[in-house]
Amino acid sequence: MGLKIGTRIGPYEITAPIGAGGMGEVYRATDTKLKRDVAIKVPPEAIALDRRRLARFEREAHLLASLNHPHIASIFGLEMSDDVPCLVLELVEGKTLAERLAQRGLPVKEALNLALQIASALEAAHETGIIHRDLKPDNIKVTSKSTVKVVDFGLAKIFAPEIPPEEASNLSTRTAATCEGTVMGTPPYMSLEQVRGEGLDFRTDIWAFGCVLYEMMVGARAFQGQAGLGIAAAILESEPYWTALRKSAPESVARLIRRCLRKDRHRRLQHIGDARAELEDILEKGDETTAAVVAKVKRGLPQRALSWFAAGAIAGAIVTFGLL
Repeated sequence: MGLKIGTRIGPYEITAPIGAGGMGEVYRATDTKLKRDVAIKVPPEAIALDRRRLARFEREAHLLASLNHPHIASIFGLEMSDDVPCLVLELVEGKTLAERLAQRGLPVKEALNLALQIASALEAAHETGIIHRDLKPDNIKVTSKSTVKVVDFGLAKIFAPEIPPEEASNLSTRTAATCEGTVMGTPPYMSLEQVRGEGLDFRTDIWAFGCVLYEMMVGARAFQGQAGLGIAAAILESEPYWTALRKSAPESVARLIRRCLRKDRHRRLQHIGDARAELEDILEKGDETTAAVVAKVKRGLPQRALSWFAAGAIAGAIVTFGLL
């Protein structure tokens, strides 16, 4: 249901389109009562015509409204437009993480700070019983102050159980299924169990988190291939390029990513809170990143120049990490 500029939904006036995908259209709107800008998300027509899915949409919106976390975009309300419920969401200014990664690679400390905020958001959601199921750089906004806001939280849980496989294949942005046998998700960030169409739990978010952290460290996706089927084959049969990770990340970070990306979910990191705690420890210590800088210098310099250049690298890394 495309909305025109100037359309009113309750007290909200549509001012501009923001984007569209398989799970709906998002518009910028002005709250005429509180004089603030918000985002309005409208479900796609296929869902808007199905009363059963709309009922799920409303029930899940109530659950998502219970989430109150600084790194999760808030839901302000639920409004009706032509008998179709529309989500009123916090408007998050800034670029997506995907846009940031397309511009340049991220410094280690910046990447770890962003990852810590993402893990914290997932932990809060998991504690409320919500699985994101479509965590990816496009669903992570980063403000000008480097504050993370995870968006599109829980929409996969709302819609996926009722979407048949033949309809799901036509969605431009697929979301994970809660019912076994339905294969959906955004291919590069899908867990092994998503690819197989198995039942999902919180560990599928941990896999996606590992994919995102790998991409922030390396500057390339953990699993690559030709279109969806090629990527799915890579997830099922291949491993990420671990050598690139070892060159780009401190060993403690590389170890965390490897634990997140274990194909056997029983051997995978079991709780995202453990990742959050580990990232906090790494950022507090900072020493391994200094060691990583020296190691890179050593690989690229003649031995007689090493002592002088390594000393400068150590000092620069210490200042960067704020240890002085």
